[in-house]
Amino acid sequence: MKKINQNLSEARAEMLLHYLYPEMDDKWTVEHLGTFYRNFNRDLIVYDEETGEVQVARDSFTKLLPSGLLFSENSLKGKGQQSKINKLKDRQNMMHELFQPLDNVFFKRRMDIEREIASLLDTRQQYVLNTYFHYDIKEETNEYIRQMAGLLPMVRNIRGDFKLIRNILATLFKCEVTCTYGRYSDTDQTRSWIPEITYELIIEELTPESYEQTAKDLEELRHFMQEWFIPFDVNCVMNIKWHNQSMNESKHWMLDYNTELKV
Repeated sequence: MKKINQNLSEARAEMLLHYLYPEMDDKWTVEHLGTFYRNFNRDLIVYDEETGEVQVARDSFTKLLPSGLLFSENSLKGKGQQSKINKLKDRQNMMHELFQPLDNVFFKRRMDIEREIASLLDTRQQYVLNTYFHYDIKEETNEYIRQMAGLLPMVRNIRGDFKLIRNILATLFKCEVTCTYGRYSDTDQTRSWIPEITYELIIEELTPESYEQTAKDLEELRHFMQEWFIPFDVNCVMNIKWHNQSMNESKHWMLDYNTELKV
């Protein structure tokens, strides 16, 4: 069983499961633990993608049944209360197993609705990007650019916010990102300097193959960001670095991915 660690208390279980495992929309088996847990838990409590089991903080179908089906006012009166309590628990478990298929049917129906909503949102996103930004996201193969393209409708609020862009890069690549400000010139004349922003992604222990692919994806993303999210008069540089530690003479020096040796 896995838990959702992030603070997603307002996110529905159907939305999270469809986002994480879209191929399993009709394979989940749900168990309702009751809204009592909802006070201190998110909607989706735990899930297991191997068995397809899901536990949610919701009331099951049995909550709608009259309480007289389970017990009466005199159920616990008299002697032998412990045995009576055990019988009530057994009856409650039996009722829960009897109506659990209904819980599964309703949950799968809500999963179908979530799939339709996601499809409509994708269609709307494609329409907006095509119509207003002349950008066809269906033809994009770079996954980082595909995710960034979803922010194009908010480009007016993001363009030039270098700290926000740094946070977006850190989220996309799941690593630490630093940014520094400087000046850039493609000539030797100081009069033609323009502002420059440099982002360094601290990604450790990449293999040569994975570094080459990540660097290629990052360069494509840089061109996309330069076009849409970086002001036209600012030069943008993005590099991948291995570590973010200052060199110490008492320790071995480590060369990062971008080190150049000149003889």
